[in-house]
Amino acid sequence: MTATRIGRPIAPEVIERLKAEAGPGGALDEPSDIAPYCTSFRDGWEGRVPLVLRPQTTAAVAQIVRVCAEAGIGVVPQGGNTGLTGGGQPHADMSEIVVSTSRLNRIRATDTVNDTITVEAGVVLKAIQVAADGVDRLFPLSLGAEGSCQIGGNISTNAGGVQVLRYGNTRNLVLGLEVVLPDGSVWNGLRGLRKDNTGYDMKQVFIGAEGTLGIVTAAVLRLFPKPTAGETAWIGLESPAAGVALLGHMRARLGDAVSAFELISS
Repeated sequence: MTATRIGRPIAPEVIERLKAEAGPGGALDEPSDIAPYCTSFRDGWEGRVPLVLRPQTTAAVAQIVRVCAEAGIGVVPQGGNTGLTGGGQPHADMSEIVVSTSRLNRIRATDTVNDTITVEAGVVLKAIQVAADGVDRLFPLSLGAEGSCQIGGNISTNAGGVQVLRYGNTRNLVLGLEVVLPDGSVWNGLRGLRKDNTGYDMKQVFIGAEGTLGIVTAAVLRLFPKPTAGETAWIGLESPAAGVALLGHMRARLGDAVSAFELISS
């Protein structure tokens, strides 16, 4: 027997409070405007909410979350809405709101001495790659949706991408975070330290948590020297086992110079 989720409708006065907290141009309440935020990228699942909020500052995100906490309203954080698991879609009972990070889109600072870039959660991944390239650096996270996915979503899902072999998942690329917690308080861990042994590494709690523990609003990311040369090989193999063996051989000879390796079946 499957239980049906029944949520409470959001009171009109709370809706108005949330609109005010989102600031000018920060609230969408027309069904046609809301629809793109409620539709799953892959399977077309459609949720329903009375309101999509697009705050422009961390303080506004905090105020929105504080109001929702007081009123017992569910919050669905959303980045570029390019995920394939439905994790960014709301339920269909009009009991939640979507908080989109799309207008938190500033690159706050670039530090070529420490090789870091500090960005807000709504910055599109491609824009970070371009900004890094502009200072002769590399931000190595790369995936098919990089022209529309946002870094906050990449962090919240611990995205992997095609260069995990050399640079690791998103978890390995984050030095610091700024997060709005479920009570509306702000945890500021925007540090760019490489050697930080001062107790618990709290940022790791939020990376991969998919917005369940807080809304990532900004991050300090690692940059790398830009490679001066690269080679790509397309190799025919008789089996997946042969492909794994080839990868082992390449890593034994080349070490971390192998940045990507993908098996493509017939």
